[in-house]
Amino acid sequence: MQLLAKSPTKTAGERLHAAAVKQSRTESLYGRLGAPDTIEGRFELLTLHVILLVDRLKDGPGEVAAVRQALFDVYVSQLDGALREMGVGDLAVGKRMRRLGEAFYGRCRSYEAAFSALPDVAALEAALDRTVFAAMPAAASEGLAAYVRRCRESLAAADTRSLISGVLPWVGP
Repeated sequence: MQLLAKSPTKTAGERLHAAAVKQSRTESLYGRLGAPDTIEGRFELLTLHVILLVDRLKDGPGEVAAVRQALFDVYVSQLDGALREMGVGDLAVGKRMRRLGEAFYGRCRSYEAAFSALPDVAALEAALDRTVFAAMPAAASEGLAAYVRRCRESLAAADTRSLISGVLPWVGP
């Protein structure tokens, strides 16, 4: 008998996070679309996929809002664990997590503004150039921007119950 079973909300957040991780590691994002296969590049793609899910779940009723928060909580917890595994000391983890949190919210604002400007992709491409392709001298964000648009359309068309249960209609890059 399990005394402290996970809440369905936390389980849903974990499923969504796992789906974002899996999708963000799709090889063609790095190969065909040219995202940098670095720690920073992987962070940016994971963050982008989490933001796509957060965006899809925004303005949802109570349970949906709780799942959205659970997704964010799992994302933060996993980043904290990753920093510790990379050998970041306990005293520095808090500072780095604060910076990562600020980065997440900054990216949320940038992507939200870019999403609201669609179908004009200029703001989305600029946001991708500043984040995913920041370390690249001549970024080619058009392909990734098209992928993001297709993901948003696919997620928007999906049933919320299916999303929360972990059935995500990601599209191929």
